[in-house]
Amino acid sequence: MECKRDENLKHCNCSYPGCDKKGVCCECISYHLSLKELPGCCFPDSVEKTYDRTFKAFARAWGL
Repeated sequence: MECKRDENLKHCNCSYPGCDKKGVCCECISYHLSLKELPGCCFPDSVEKTYDRTFKAFARAWGL
């Protein structure tokens, strides 16, 4: 399967400078899950910018 990196970048809200996984969703998801986190695209922009990608931050952000 060919990576659709350029298409994915149109929807990627990751604000981490120098992230080498931007637009490569399969690597990004795998990386964050290995740290027991979610990727930035799961969060509203205001929360994503805090770099708190924990499951607790996700629940707070979405009122769960």
